Amino acid sequence: MKPGKELLFIALGGSGEIGMNVNLYGCDGKWLMVDLGMTFADPWYPGIDLVFADLEFIEERLDDLVGIVLTHAHEDHIGAVPYFAQDLGVPLYATPFTAKLVHEKLVEAGIEDEVELNVIDHLDRFQLGPFGVRYVPLAHSIAEGNALLIDTPHGKVFHTGDWKLDDEPLVGTPTTEEELTALGDEGILALVCDSTNVFNPRPSGSEGEVRAGLMEAVAEQKGRRVVVTTFASNVARLQTLGEVAEATGRRLCVAGRSLDRIIRVAQSCGYLRSLPDLVHVDDAMDVPRGELLVVATGGQGEPRAALARIAADQHPVRLEAGDAVLFSSRQIPGNEIAIGRIQNALVAKGVRIVTDRQSMIHVSGHPGRPELVALYDWLRPDILVPVHGEMRHMAEQVRLGLEEGIPSAILQKNGDLIRLAPDGPKKVSEERAGRLVLDGDIIAPADGDGVVTRRKLSQNGLITVALAVRHDGRLVSDVEVAALGIPLDEDMEAFMAEAKVEVAEAVRGLKGDRKKDRSAVSEAVRLAARRAGQRWSGKKPLVQVLLREG
Repeated sequence: MKPGKELLFIALGGSGEIGMNVNLYGCDGKWLMVDLGMTFADPWYPGIDLVFADLEFIEERLDDLVGIVLTHAHEDHIGAVPYFAQDLGVPLYATPFTAKLVHEKLVEAGIEDEVELNVIDHLDRFQLGPFGVRYVPLAHSIAEGNALLIDTPHGKVFHTGDWKLDDEPLVGTPTTEEELTALGDEGILALVCDSTNVFNPRPSGSEGEVRAGLMEAVAEQKGRRVVVTTFASNVARLQTLGEVAEATGRRLCVAGRSLDRIIRVAQSCGYLRSLPDLVHVDDAMDVPRGELLVVATGGQGEPRAALARIAADQHPVRLEAGDAVLFSSRQIPGNEIAIGRIQNALVAKGVRIVTDRQSMIHVSGHPGRPELVALYDWLRPDILVPVHGEMRHMAEQVRLGLEEGIPSAILQKNGDLIRLAPDGPKKVSEERAGRLVLDGDIIAPADGDGVVTRRKLSQNGLITVALAVRHDGRLVSDVEVAALGIPLDEDMEAFMAEAKVEVAEAVRGLKGDRKKDRSAVSEAVRLAARRAGQRWSGKKPLVQVLLREG
């Protein structure tokens, strides 16, 4: 697929799911990539750290790829950069805060000299092939959240990235209603829009409101040690917590390497300049209980993050009965069990838990329905293309957009190639849009044999059978059986004894040429061992056969 005189759109990640955003626009023979993100693995991928979009579609068209433009610095938009940017071999474009975080990733990967990273420190239009690109600042839960205005010979696209409306954002200056209305007056062909919070009937809320809520919540904890956990990337929230610490007479301490990195990068970009002097974590316990405010990573239940180690008494910061932990963050779907485990551990210590359900200490970085409707009214696009959401979120935004008067909208998923112009929107084809996983140092297909087998192992366990069989099919050794991950415990010896007998009988029961066929012998052994395992455990364990010539 080489784009002709047309404007195409395809998502390789982030449509039909939340996270792993990778979007492509095709026009007049060229492709432009917007964001290169990843997502964290869930239990469906046991032992896996990160999940990436499969970039095969664009890897087959690298000669036509003109660049990668990054909207903002959240991991689901930049996290795959150090793993794929060098192979893609095209320039990256980002605003200063995002660029510095990306540069650190490239340095860690040892490829900073191999990848061209362009810093766009202004809002002027820049040209990449047939695409004119301009950053449009919007509020979000990170510094320098941006939409993109993409100008093509076939019309303008407003690609929102992640966004919200915020009358008091605390960090940065979002584009105003008047400025967005002026863009709408110029004509917007397509609005490609964040769908995450479409079911929320209320506006997302302001960082200014959170400041007041945190001020009140911390002030209530007189004489107690307070830990606040929040997303490390939320620079505005860090600014707020610095102000809260000073206003409530507390020293500020940060616990977590990602917080250290964000603060360093933010200050180098001119943010967090008024943050108070920090107490080192090793000195935190020297500060009187009622005079310490700790900001910690780990609000999503990450087992190696600071909050999990604090809860387990494995961190320099210690909490006692009566202390408080404020969760200034939302639960990301899928993390409920991990978060609950840490909260229960804290409560067992007598620590008070405060969440956004009890106090105004967090607001979302994504738009609720009133904000979506406002943006529709200002931009007045011809076409709505929902992205960044599960199918239920995107389908609901299609309904909302059409109800609000947008002439047309299209529900697409990863791999759907959509023609936006001329005569769009129209689905042209379905292209490959799979997943890759990072397992240690290996990037592998998410649906490959290795990952699928590991999933089966985690669910069903493993039986290993070793035996020697002569070329004529005669069994000439004892059958050895071992089992892993099958919780038979006191019944294990009886199971293995029975399995050995059944395997030997299966080998002796082979007739004719099957006795001499090594694959037939191996399959008979596998099936006999599996039947025994299923009978004893109720599961279907994997069976590994070690067959040697006797």
